[in-house]
Amino acid sequence: MATDIKKYPDEVLAEQPIGYWSGETYRRVVGRIRADLATERLAQPHWWILNHVAGNPEEWDRTRLIHRLARFDDLNVDFDGVFDDLLNRGWMTQTQDETFVITESGEAGWTRAADRAHRALAQLHDGIAPHEYVAALNVLRRMIANLGGDADLP
Repeated sequence: MATDIKKYPDEVLAEQPIGYWSGETYRRVVGRIRADLATERLAQPHWWILNHVAGNPEEWDRTRLIHRLARFDDLNVDFDGVFDDLLNRGWMTQTQDETFVITESGEAGWTRAADRAHRALAQLHDGIAPHEYVAALNVLRRMIANLGGDADLP
């Protein structure tokens, strides 16, 4: 159920600082993601790795995944430590060519975390029409591009 928000005139909202609103959104969304992942003793880098390995088994090795995920890292992650943690838990294994495969227990943990992520996404989207969400993303993408950033999909 969507929480009602106070209405303001468009001209008042148009003067609001995007840095505050995008920052607060980031803190709320990432805070929820991190709290949900913590129930499985996971951090975001675990999730990133599991998503890639589950989506394309035997395609990703350490070097390729670190290169792929580095753009998302705002925590100075020790990716080798995260790989080792997932391997030690038995959530992933490595093939002879050193690519990763998610295991049955890894699949179960990843599925539990994904279920939580889907519930969080549903809460996030509550009261927001798909076209409104798309418009918001396109505005943010335009701002990123205007400031010289990469506005392509991750």
